Amino acid sequence: MAGSSLLTLLDDIATLLDDISVMGKLAAKKTAGVLGDDLSLNAQQVTGVRANRELPVVWSVAKGSLINKVILVPLALLISAFIPWAITPLLMLGGAFLCFEGVEKVLHTFESRKHKENPAERQKRLEALAAQDPLAFEKDKVKGAVRTDFILSAEIVAITLGIVAQAPLLNQVLVLAGIALVVTIGVYGLVGIIVKLDDMGYWLAEKRSVLAQGIGKGLLIIAPWLMKALSIVGTLAMFLVGGGIVVHGIAPLHHAIEHFAQQQGTFMAHTIPGGAESGARLYYRRHCGGAGERCSENSRCFALIFCNELCKMAHPRLR
Repeated sequence: MAGSSLLTLLDDIATLLDDISVMGKLAAKKTAGVLGDDLSLNAQQVTGVRANRELPVVWSVAKGSLINKVILVPLALLISAFIPWAITPLLMLGGAFLCFEGVEKVLHTFESRKHKENPAERQKRLEALAAQDPLAFEKDKVKGAVRTDFILSAEIVAITLGIVAQAPLLNQVLVLAGIALVVTIGVYGLVGIIVKLDDMGYWLAEKRSVLAQGIGKGLLIIAPWLMKALSIVGTLAMFLVGGGIVVHGIAPLHHAIEHFAQQQGTFMAHTIPGGAESGARLYYRRHCGGAGERCSENSRCFALIFCNELCKMAHPRLR
């Protein structure tokens, strides 16, 4: 009797783990887009910190992110159980705040370009920065990154909760906790690697191996450009994530944008093949001489086949 009870318990546990695994994979796929924005935003947020303090700052932000998720997971479950209608307005407020921060960054960039500093002003500003308390600067960076992470984490938790909404409570808790932990470790692990790329480059460049030296020099060239790119991508991500949340919360606007996108897809699906065929025919007529007509027929077939497959991928209705 005890043996059969144990087997039944093990079977239930196996079924539970299988359900959690399936829901976790689905949630990971759904949140992949937000994770890309999360990565670029957080890497951009911790730039400007002293080299020897980069990893401690990333670790501080990661701890703040975990605290965010410890707050958000039970809060999301409670809101979903008692006031589910409040999830969308709360997310929209967070999205609007992200857009606000994005606008601030853009305006700051334009202002700094408009008012170019003369050498004396620049020297004075650098002296003021040198005199600034580095710990206060780090704390300010960490607070900003944790605040931004809170909104992105809220969206990840909301997306995951939407997937597991019909599952038993235990499954919901385990999937949400698992996704929160994996996301935090994955994102901040990659952020730590990104901000230390230049140090990795120096370390490899000092090796005896020619290959290691080549990789190290390549990393040293790439690292500054990557950080600049992350700064731009991070700001764009604020608008994309924040705007996406706000638009999804306004049903008529969301449907209007979807309808417009479908119309443009249909137009392009019918326009691209004809344009590509005409372009290919003209090219072969100019470059094939007397064999132009034969080349034209071959190019026509090739262009039609290629564009047909391309349009099928771009526009699902043509599949």
